[in-house]
Amino acid sequence: MTAVYNSYILCTAPRSGSTLLCALLTATGVAGAPKSYFHRPDLGAWERSLNLTPADRADQTTRLTDVLAAAHLAGSAGTGVVGTRLQADSRSFLLSQLAVLFPMTDGDTARIAAAFGKTLFVYLERDDTLMQAISLVKAEQTGLWHRAPDGTEIERLAPDRPPEFDANRIAAKIDYLTAAKSSWANWFDAERINPLRLSYAELSEDSPATVARMLSALGLDPSAAGNLGTPVAKLADDISLEWAERYRAELRQP
Repeated sequence: MTAVYNSYILCTAPRSGSTLLCALLTATGVAGAPKSYFHRPDLGAWERSLNLTPADRADQTTRLTDVLAAAHLAGSAGTGVVGTRLQADSRSFLLSQLAVLFPMTDGDTARIAAAFGKTLFVYLERDDTLMQAISLVKAEQTGLWHRAPDGTEIERLAPDRPPEFDANRIAAKIDYLTAAKSSWANWFDAERINPLRLSYAELSEDSPATVARMLSALGLDPSAAGNLGTPVAKLADDISLEWAERYRAELRQP
Protein backbone atom coordinates (compact mmCIF):
# COMPACT_ATOMS: atom_id res chain seq x y z
CA MET A 1 0.00 0.00 0.00
CA THR A 2 1.06 3.59 -0.66
CA ALA A 3 0.83 5.99 2.27
CA VAL A 4 -1.71 8.80 2.05
CA TYR A 5 0.61 11.00 4.11
CA ASN A 6 4.28 11.88 3.77
CA SER A 7 4.71 12.21 7.52
CA TYR A 8 3.04 12.17 10.90
CA ILE A 9 3.63 14.06 14.11
CA LEU A 10 2.83 12.30 17.36
CA CYS A 11 1.61 15.11 19.60
CA THR A 12 1.82 14.20 23.26
CA ALA A 13 3.07 14.88 26.80
CA PRO A 14 5.46 12.89 29.04
CA ARG A 15 4.31 9.51 30.39
CA SER A 16 1.51 9.13 27.85
CA GLY A 17 2.78 5.89 26.35
CA SER A 18 4.50 7.57 23.42
CA THR A 19 7.74 5.62 23.84
CA LEU A 20 5.80 2.37 23.51
CA LEU A 21 3.87 3.66 20.50
CA CYS A 22 7.05 4.88 18.79
CA ALA A 23 8.73 1.51 19.32
CA LEU A 24 5.72 -0.36 17.96
CA LEU A 25 5.45 1.87 14.90
CA THR A 26 9.12 1.37 14.17
CA ALA A 27 8.69 -2.39 14.55
CA THR A 28 6.02 -2.48 11.84
CA GLY A 29 8.70 -1.72 9.28
CA VAL A 30 6.33 0.48 7.27
CA ALA A 31 5.81 3.63 9.36
CA GLY A 32 9.26 5.12 9.81
CA ALA A 33 11.08 5.45 13.11
CA PRO A 34 9.42 8.19 15.18
CA LYS A 35 11.50 9.81 17.89
CA SER A 36 11.80 13.23 19.54
CA TYR A 37 14.12 14.66 16.91
CA PHE A 38 13.15 18.20 17.95
CA HIS A 39 12.89 17.70 21.68
CA ARG A 40 14.99 20.39 23.34
CA PRO A 41 14.56 24.04 22.27
CA ASP A 42 18.17 24.17 21.14
CA LEU A 43 19.48 23.82 17.60
CA GLY A 44 22.76 22.34 18.82
CA ALA A 45 20.85 19.67 20.75
CA TRP A 46 18.94 18.79 17.58
CA GLU A 47 22.20 18.39 15.71
CA ARG A 48 23.71 16.17 18.39
CA SER A 49 20.60 13.98 18.60
CA LEU A 50 20.82 13.41 14.85
CA ASN A 51 24.59 12.74 14.95
CA LEU A 52 25.41 15.94 13.13
CA THR A 53 28.52 17.92 13.97
CA PRO A 54 27.35 21.26 15.40
CA ALA A 55 28.27 23.79 12.79
CA ASP A 56 28.77 26.95 14.82
CA ARG A 57 30.22 28.86 11.90
CA ALA A 58 27.44 27.95 9.49
CA ASP A 59 24.44 30.25 9.17
CA GLN A 60 21.18 29.25 10.84
CA THR A 61 19.39 28.41 7.59
CA THR A 62 22.12 25.99 6.54
CA ARG A 63 22.11 24.30 9.94
CA LEU A 64 18.32 23.98 9.92
CA THR A 65 18.36 22.58 6.39
CA ASP A 66 20.86 19.92 7.47
CA VAL A 67 18.84 19.07 10.57
CA LEU A 68 15.63 18.72 8.58
CA ALA A 69 17.33 16.45 6.03
CA ALA A 70 18.77 14.29 8.81
CA ALA A 71 15.38 14.09 10.56
CA HIS A 72 13.78 12.98 7.29
CA LEU A 73 16.39 10.27 6.88
CA ALA A 74 16.18 9.01 10.46
CA GLY A 75 12.44 9.44 10.86
CA SER A 76 11.59 7.58 7.67
CA ALA A 77 14.01 4.65 8.16
CA GLY A 78 13.71 3.90 4.48
CA THR A 79 9.91 3.54 4.54
CA GLY A 80 8.97 6.78 2.82
CA VAL A 81 6.96 8.01 5.83
CA VAL A 82 8.64 10.38 8.30
CA GLY A 83 7.64 9.90 11.93
CA THR A 84 8.25 12.51 14.62
CA ARG A 85 7.26 12.75 18.29
CA LEU A 86 6.65 16.25 19.65
CA GLN A 87 5.95 17.41 23.20
CA ALA A 88 3.81 20.48 23.80
CA ASP A 89 6.67 22.51 25.25
CA SER A 90 8.87 21.77 22.22
CA ARG A 91 6.33 22.93 19.64
CA SER A 92 6.88 26.69 19.74
CA PHE A 93 10.62 26.48 19.15
CA LEU A 94 10.20 24.04 16.26
CA LEU A 95 7.65 26.33 14.64
CA SER A 96 9.90 29.35 15.11
CA GLN A 97 12.73 27.52 13.34
CA LEU A 98 10.44 26.46 10.49
CA ALA A 99 9.52 30.14 10.10
CA VAL A 100 13.22 30.82 9.50
CA LEU A 101 13.43 28.08 6.89
CA PHE A 102 10.19 28.99 5.14
CA PRO A 103 9.75 32.75 5.62
CA MET A 104 7.38 33.09 2.67
CA THR A 105 5.01 30.45 4.05
CA ASP A 106 2.25 31.72 6.31
CA GLY A 107 0.96 29.76 9.29
CA ASP A 108 2.04 26.80 11.40
CA THR A 109 0.44 24.00 9.41
CA ALA A 110 1.63 25.46 6.11
CA ARG A 111 5.21 25.55 7.40
CA ILE A 112 4.93 21.99 8.70
CA ALA A 113 3.69 20.94 5.27
CA ALA A 114 6.60 22.76 3.64
CA ALA A 115 9.01 20.89 5.91
CA PHE A 116 7.42 17.44 6.04
CA GLY A 117 4.87 17.22 3.24
CA LYS A 118 1.29 16.13 3.87
CA THR A 119 1.23 15.46 7.61
CA LEU A 120 -1.08 13.45 9.84
CA PHE A 121 -1.35 14.86 13.35
CA VAL A 122 -1.83 12.17 15.99
CA TYR A 123 -2.77 13.13 19.53
CA LEU A 124 -1.88 10.57 22.20
CA GLU A 125 -3.40 11.42 25.57
CA ARG A 126 -3.48 9.80 29.00
CA ASP A 127 -6.86 10.49 30.60
CA ASP A 128 -5.75 9.72 34.17
CA THR A 129 -3.64 12.80 34.81
CA LEU A 130 -2.96 11.84 38.43
CA MET A 131 -1.36 8.51 37.47
CA GLN A 132 0.49 10.27 34.67
CA ALA A 133 1.88 12.80 37.15
CA ILE A 134 2.86 10.04 39.58
CA SER A 135 4.66 8.21 36.78
CA LEU A 136 6.55 11.39 35.92
CA VAL A 137 7.55 12.05 39.53
CA LYS A 138 8.73 8.46 40.01
CA ALA A 139 10.77 8.57 36.81
CA GLU A 140 12.48 11.79 37.86
CA GLN A 141 13.18 10.48 41.37
CA THR A 142 14.39 6.98 40.48
CA GLY A 143 16.13 7.97 37.24
CA LEU A 144 14.46 5.07 35.41
CA TRP A 145 12.28 6.17 32.51
CA HIS A 146 11.75 3.00 30.49
CA ARG A 147 12.28 -0.72 30.98
CA ALA A 148 11.86 -3.76 28.75
CA PRO A 149 9.45 -6.58 29.68
CA ASP A 150 12.40 -8.75 30.79
CA GLY A 151 13.48 -6.10 33.29
CA THR A 152 16.32 -4.68 31.22
CA GLU A 153 16.63 -0.94 31.56
CA ILE A 154 16.02 0.89 28.30
CA GLU A 155 16.46 4.46 29.49
CA ARG A 156 17.98 5.70 32.73
CA LEU A 157 18.76 9.38 33.19
CA ALA A 158 20.03 9.42 36.79
CA PRO A 159 21.49 7.05 39.40
CA ASP A 160 19.02 4.72 41.06
CA ARG A 161 17.36 5.91 44.25
CA PRO A 162 14.09 4.99 45.93
CA PRO A 163 10.96 7.02 45.21
CA GLU A 164 9.49 9.21 47.95
CA PHE A 165 5.91 10.40 48.11
CA ASP A 166 5.70 14.16 47.59
CA ALA A 167 2.18 15.56 47.26
CA ASN A 168 3.38 19.03 46.28
CA ARG A 169 5.56 17.66 43.51
CA ILE A 170 2.72 15.50 42.22
CA ALA A 171 0.40 18.51 42.25
CA ALA A 172 2.96 20.54 40.29
CA LYS A 173 3.20 17.80 37.68
CA ILE A 174 -0.58 17.66 37.41
CA ASP A 175 -0.55 21.39 36.67
CA TYR A 176 2.24 20.93 34.11
CA LEU A 177 0.47 18.06 32.33
CA THR A 178 -2.89 19.84 32.38
CA ALA A 179 -1.25 22.87 30.79
CA ALA A 180 0.33 20.66 28.14
CA LYS A 181 -3.04 19.14 27.26
CA SER A 182 -4.62 22.59 27.06
CA SER A 183 -1.75 23.80 24.89
CA TRP A 184 -2.35 21.04 22.37
CA ALA A 185 -6.13 21.57 22.41
CA ASN A 186 -5.77 25.31 21.87
CA TRP A 187 -3.27 24.82 19.04
CA PHE A 188 -5.46 22.27 17.29
CA ASP A 189 -8.39 24.67 17.52
CA ALA A 190 -6.36 27.65 16.31
CA GLU A 191 -4.95 25.70 13.35
CA ARG A 192 -8.24 23.90 12.62
CA ILE A 193 -6.58 20.53 13.00
CA ASN A 194 -8.68 17.45 13.65
CA PRO A 195 -6.03 15.00 14.86
CA LEU A 196 -6.27 11.25 15.01
CA ARG A 197 -6.93 10.71 18.72
CA LEU A 198 -5.38 7.78 20.54
CA SER A 199 -5.40 7.04 24.26
CA TYR A 200 -2.95 5.55 26.71
CA ALA A 201 -5.70 3.19 27.90
CA GLU A 202 -6.40 1.68 24.49
CA LEU A 203 -2.69 1.46 23.71
CA SER A 204 -2.12 -0.41 26.98
CA GLU A 205 -5.09 -2.72 26.54
CA ASP A 206 -4.66 -3.58 22.86
CA SER A 207 -1.53 -2.12 21.32
CA PRO A 208 -1.79 -4.02 17.99
CA ALA A 209 -5.29 -2.65 17.41
CA THR A 210 -4.14 0.86 18.25
CA VAL A 211 -1.18 0.64 15.89
CA ALA A 212 -3.38 -0.88 13.17
CA ARG A 213 -5.78 2.03 13.52
CA MET A 214 -2.95 4.49 13.05
CA LEU A 215 -1.53 2.61 10.07
CA SER A 216 -4.96 2.66 8.43
CA ALA A 217 -5.20 6.41 8.98
CA LEU A 218 -1.83 6.80 7.25
CA GLY A 219 -3.01 4.68 4.34
CA LEU A 220 -0.66 1.84 5.26
CA ASP A 221 -1.38 -1.86 5.60
CA PRO A 222 -2.83 -2.41 9.11
CA SER A 223 -1.80 -6.06 9.02
CA ALA A 224 1.77 -4.87 9.71
CA ALA A 225 0.64 -4.45 13.33
CA GLY A 226 -0.43 -8.06 13.65
CA ASN A 227 2.67 -9.68 15.13
CA LEU A 228 4.08 -6.96 17.34
CA GLY A 229 5.54 -7.77 20.72
CA THR A 230 5.67 -5.51 23.78
CA PRO A 231 9.00 -3.64 23.65
CA VAL A 232 8.35 -1.42 26.67
CA ALA A 233 7.00 -2.54 30.06
CA LYS A 234 4.64 -0.61 32.30
CA LEU A 235 6.36 0.99 35.27
CA ALA A 236 3.17 1.50 37.26
CA ASP A 237 3.18 -0.71 40.36
CA ASP A 238 1.70 -0.99 43.85
CA ILE A 239 3.65 2.10 44.89
CA SER A 240 1.94 4.09 42.13
CA LEU A 241 -1.48 2.95 43.32
CA GLU A 242 -0.63 3.67 46.95
CA TRP A 243 0.53 7.15 46.05
CA ALA A 244 -2.69 7.82 44.12
CA GLU A 245 -4.81 6.78 47.10
CA ARG A 246 -2.71 8.84 49.48
CA TYR A 247 -2.79 11.88 47.22
CA ARG A 248 -6.57 11.74 46.89
CA ALA A 249 -6.93 11.33 50.65
CA GLU A 250 -4.56 14.16 51.55
CA LEU A 251 -5.73 16.65 48.94
CA ARG A 252 -9.30 15.34 48.68
CA GLN A 253 -9.00 14.78 44.99
CA PRO A 254 -11.63 12.76 43.10
